[in-house]
Amino acid sequence: MILPVDGPAAPPRSNGELVFAEPWESRAFGMAVTLQDAGAFTWEAFQAALVARIAASTGEWSYYREWLAALEDVLADTVTPEEIDTRAEILAHRHDH
Repeated sequence: MILPVDGPAAPPRSNGELVFAEPWESRAFGMAVTLQDAGAFTWEAFQAALVARIAASTGEWSYYREWLAALEDVLADTVTPEEIDTRAEILAHRHDH
């Protein structure tokens, strides 16, 4: 996986370091990287979905909102809604708050 430095799919950076404005942004980033490493999808497929989401956005947009939407797009073909519900239920009971 190689993150682009410029162009529409390039993540926000400051002095070369990735920048996350909110904790959920780094979590979404980490989920995408981990799932790609696990073989859930190819990085090329994710980048294409991200570029498509960014291109389709209008007005104000957030890079990591588009990132998360692209992640949902590439996972839509690999995980059923029922699996998502089941996993969410399991995780909800494991969380400490």
